[in-house]
Amino acid sequence: MSSPTGPAPGSPDFDAASPSPGAAPGLPVRMPRRQSGRHRKPEPLAAPEGAPALVLAVPGSPSAASRSLAEEVSSIARSELPGLDARIGYVDGGDDEFPSLEAVLARAAAEHKDRVGADGQPDPGPAAVVVPLLAGPDSALLRRIRQAMMNSGSGAELTDVLGPHPLLAEALHVRLSEAGLARADRARLFTVATAADGIILATVGGEEAVQAAGITGMLLSARLAVPVLAAALDEEGAISRTAEQLRGSGSQQLALAPYLIGPEITDGLLGAAAAEAGCASAEALGAYGTVGRLVLSNYAAAVGITLPTQAQGVPSARA
Repeated sequence: MSSPTGPAPGSPDFDAASPSPGAAPGLPVRMPRRQSGRHRKPEPLAAPEGAPALVLAVPGSPSAASRSLAEEVSSIARSELPGLDARIGYVDGGDDEFPSLEAVLARAAAEHKDRVGADGQPDPGPAAVVVPLLAGPDSALLRRIRQAMMNSGSGAELTDVLGPHPLLAEALHVRLSEAGLARADRARLFTVATAADGIILATVGGEEAVQAAGITGMLLSARLAVPVLAAALDEEGAISRTAEQLRGSGSQQLALAPYLIGPEITDGLLGAAAAEAGCASAEALGAYGTVGRLVLSNYAAAVGITLPTQAQGVPSARA
């Protein structure tokens, strides 16, 4: 007769094991069966112990708004990779409220130096991985980031900027739709009275940034089925010339789409550019969900962590 508290020996659910403390001698103990096969749940992803810190390099003049944005982006990255050591360094920082990138990296390096591996030797990996909070390249700003890294003596690694990337085209589409300047869903056949028939993709960083933005612009154009041209906010007359080019090709209702995270430009610059072009403007990308996931994706690629598809930036229902 089988025990009333467990399956009989030889049954499919019986798992023989040594008795646990307190069990009656000679009685088998039912142990939880380990799930296997294709229905087995994947192990939850977490940052490896001793992984380098992710240091978000925030451009522009430090402010409460840029700190809030950076903290939200960092929070998205941590939610996708629990245990991630995410820190924020300001390219133009220099105090306790807004610590400079150099100071944040120097501290990470000091902590890294004190950490030893299982073999008792110092951890040979980098102290930190720096991810610029930039949608596109800005050579002058990236030089300053590299200089701060060198001055810190941290041996940190620098990743690419976040774009060009298809997911940034999606983010631009969302920001335009939020401003009533584009259809929210290209699959639905409804119209928006104020929808633009020509988009100026505004960026900063010179010609290199304009060319990189143009790649994402082509993806945005395919999404909206309207012409999209990139132009530099920091080049005098570039926005108005691009507006004239779009109108000359038949576009009548233009919109400005900032190919920017936000902190890299001064207050009022977007409004002035929109007035120059004679059109409405969407908001900057900000802490849109895929921005945080692209930050994490760049970090993971540098460290050698394989992320699930969602953490690599595939959009979820919640942006």
